[in-house]
Amino acid sequence: MFRLRAVTGSRYLRRFLHGGAANRDHVLEQLGICSGEDQVLEVVGKNKAKLTVYHVGCAMGMLWQFQKEKPQMLRTVEFIKSHPEFLTLRVLAENKIELMDDVMLVDMLYNVLRLNVEPYDSLAQQLVSEAWLRLYRFPMPSLSKFAVCLSDQHLQHSPPMGQITDILNQKLSSIDDARILTTLMISVSSLVSPHLRDKLINKADHLLDTMDPSHYNNPRRMVQFLRNIKYSYRPLLEKCNHILLRNVPHLDAENISIIMGLYQSMQFNNCDFRLAAKQRLMELVDSSADPFSFTKLFVALGPMAGEDTKERLESTALLLAEEFNAQQALAVAETLEEIQCRNLNLIQKIASVVHKNLHVYKPMEIARITQALILLHYQIILCPLMTMLTRVLSMLPSPRLDEGVISRVEAVLPQCNLNDLNTFAMAVAKWVRNDPSYRHNTPSKYVRLLQTLNRCGRERLRKADRLDLVLEELKYMSGEWFEEMLLEDSMVTLQRLEDQISWTNVPEMALFLTRTNHLCTPLMDRIASVAMEHINKIHYSATYATLLPFAVLNYDPPRVDELFDICIQRVITQISSFDPHLLVLLAYALAVADCFPEDLVREIFNVNFLAKLDSQLETLPDALNKRIRLRLMELNRAVCLECPESQVPWFHERYCLQLQKKGDGSVSPVQQQIHKMLGEVLGGINCARVALLTTYFYTVDFECVLDRHHKAVAYSEQSQLQISEDGKVRWGSDSVGKDRSEVPPGAQRVAVDFLDSKSFCKNSRHMKGEAMMRKRHLEILGYHVVQIPHFEWNSMELSTQDAWKEYLRKKIFTGLP
Repeated sequence: MFRLRAVTGSRYLRRFLHGGAANRDHVLEQLGICSGEDQVLEVVGKNKAKLTVYHVGCAMGMLWQFQKEKPQMLRTVEFIKSHPEFLTLRVLAENKIELMDDVMLVDMLYNVLRLNVEPYDSLAQQLVSEAWLRLYRFPMPSLSKFAVCLSDQHLQHSPPMGQITDILNQKLSSIDDARILTTLMISVSSLVSPHLRDKLINKADHLLDTMDPSHYNNPRRMVQFLRNIKYSYRPLLEKCNHILLRNVPHLDAENISIIMGLYQSMQFNNCDFRLAAKQRLMELVDSSADPFSFTKLFVALGPMAGEDTKERLESTALLLAEEFNAQQALAVAETLEEIQCRNLNLIQKIASVVHKNLHVYKPMEIARITQALILLHYQIILCPLMTMLTRVLSMLPSPRLDEGVISRVEAVLPQCNLNDLNTFAMAVAKWVRNDPSYRHNTPSKYVRLLQTLNRCGRERLRKADRLDLVLEELKYMSGEWFEEMLLEDSMVTLQRLEDQISWTNVPEMALFLTRTNHLCTPLMDRIASVAMEHINKIHYSATYATLLPFAVLNYDPPRVDELFDICIQRVITQISSFDPHLLVLLAYALAVADCFPEDLVREIFNVNFLAKLDSQLETLPDALNKRIRLRLMELNRAVCLECPESQVPWFHERYCLQLQKKGDGSVSPVQQQIHKMLGEVLGGINCARVALLTTYFYTVDFECVLDRHHKAVAYSEQSQLQISEDGKVRWGSDSVGKDRSEVPPGAQRVAVDFLDSKSFCKNSRHMKGEAMMRKRHLEILGYHVVQIPHFEWNSMELSTQDAWKEYLRKKIFTGLP
């Protein structure tokens, strides 16, 4: 019986088997009854002299088809590759390349690469060369498949791929198959211009509306394209997510893992998808008992799982550890680091598997493994490969750095983008600290390297002429080197390119200003102007990023009320579409700016919304989970204090008590100094309390009470806080303002806060929004608030005890009613 099912992709076999008795081809008939790759190779061996180009193409297609039908762990590619008749087939294929038609040519290349024939093999090279010559006459399906073959050989920037990009641009309107389009989009993603990018996105958006929604790989590839070009185009992203969400019940762990990895790299935390994915992954736990499927499940589910599920996953990982291959061990190790695993037995097992496979890993993989194991506090030595790993070398306790590495790094710096330069700078800083000679002076080799870094960074900024590229390179920049050496130059460059600020890059520009805490009023005015003009083009979810610097940096641009009103209206019209966690962050940012839209407050402080938020938080990474919970508490506090008419209850008492217990209760040396001075100014150390917890859990640095004559009222010894020699705060009986006895008639509570550099913009003495909000809230609680900026307290003018005391006296008593 013919096994036509096994070779459904082979046109040639079907064509000749149904050609009639007069045209019977006995070789094709023999191939047609093969049920496995060994039988195909046997037919090849018996008919070497008879094999035509069609026989060769059919046999090669069948070999890959048999492999494709098997699960990954059961494939026998190595068996095929080492079989003598496979070599025969390869030789025959190479000799018959010119006889192949266009479709067969590309299929042959695709199949041999899938069967792990090396790209440098003469067959693969000859097929690529011939395909390149015929490129412009390929039908679109073959062009798409050839593009995949080039990508598989890491030829994304090759001349043939450039020509494919040109063909795609010319024939885009004729493509009506989403699979062909999305495959080409991924292949040419490194070569697309902004104009072609927009055309591809529009075409993909149209095909999503006409394709079969069960073909989930098409939207997945569209998301991958957006990831590749680093362009988070939300309308297409959300349309793809909608289709992927419908397909979650049919996805396996591998596909869910791929999609979530793409989402994570794009910082797209869709609540509904994460909840559905978690439910689906939980359903797959029992059936994922082999190393391949379990690894995919562990990577996807581990970071979202609760403690009980994590323990179960770790137990299974421990049982399967010996069976993991090199790549599986790498994936598990990185996931263990992500979930902050403390199962030492499991960590040791995975480290053992890694050690056995060191010869298999590429340098970058060694870097990833080393970083994961170090962050898991597992000490290993990977000396043979460490000289290849610049960043990882800086993390290891190696006392010296090889001079050869310094020279290699210095040679590559001019080719680096800003983010790469920043990575090198952080590594150099660690090298300097780890070098024993650093105790005396910075070695000249590091000085030379840092000077090269500075020069390359400034030169790159000076030559930059495209704002979008600059913003992309600055996106993840941080650290001392960037702030001290490049931040000001970056701002100069951004202002030089200010005319390129548009609705498409407003959110990125706003996020950069927020992250760097740099108040640049010309850029913020431009952001405000563009946002007000094009608010309907800006995706509703980007209103958070757009408004964030104005709230955080406490800056009011011209027409500030109009800016906030327009953005809030945009939010309210789409409020049901927001992910819960993003809506909380947006509402908190507005609260910092003293803005409390009634519809927004009502939406968030709703039982159904809070229940959905709780469910989403369980799926988010731990750091983001904690951040959202903290912002919800701060929003709850702000609404209770500033909008009592909304009648939102305070429901974070227990949460705040838990936070208080986790705090170290330490007081800085500056605060201890101020406390001593306050005692002298007020007439006794017992006239000022330190680190007082108010109602709603604000911690006031110092509190004092002044009577109607502006004389300090002493606190009882039982309620007086003590500071130990190590700077720890210890109370007698007070807790969370519970013994806030009524002050005497006409008396005034005074809160004295020391404001460190975090309370001000990086480049000025302009106070940030959160410090202003805190002042508002303490005043609502009945305090006269005195703020002591660090730059005033540490100034040359206040260099004596008397000057400090006089400064405090003026601060406290000036402005009292």
